Amino acid sequence: MYGVSLALLLFFLKWLEMRLLIINHTFEIYIGAIAILFTGLGIWLALKLINPKIETVVIEKSVYVNTPDFSVNETERTKVGLSKRELEVLQLIAEGLSNQEIASRLFVSLNTVKTHSSKVLEKLEVKRRTQAIEKAKRLSLIP
Repeated sequence: MYGVSLALLLFFLKWLEMRLLIINHTFEIYIGAIAILFTGLGIWLALKLINPKIETVVIEKSVYVNTPDFSVNETERTKVGLSKRELEVLQLIAEGLSNQEIASRLFVSLNTVKTHSSKVLEKLEVKRRTQAIEKAKRLSLIP
């Protein structure tokens, strides 16, 4: 009984000592906890900034190369329904000429070129000249 009471008294004294230590140094304990919290936050933020999320996207697109022995794919031309003149206009559009330049090169009026180019866009089922050029190259209508 004497040993148990002595052990309880020793435990009680250590508990008081710990309690007084915590009460006397409360400010230092809080500052230490805040320092540890901000150190952890700083390390986490540094790791996030060092390794940014960069997503690499690979886009594969076919590139059409001009070949010196190019010939128009007549089956595709007839399937699309392009006339010889519309094909000429399409080739000049692919060269980057404006409607006025195409008209002067083919010796036709500006309205005729506009009509041909709108028919080309309609027959190729595209909305822009660049789309028409890309589709025509894919179909082997122009070099």
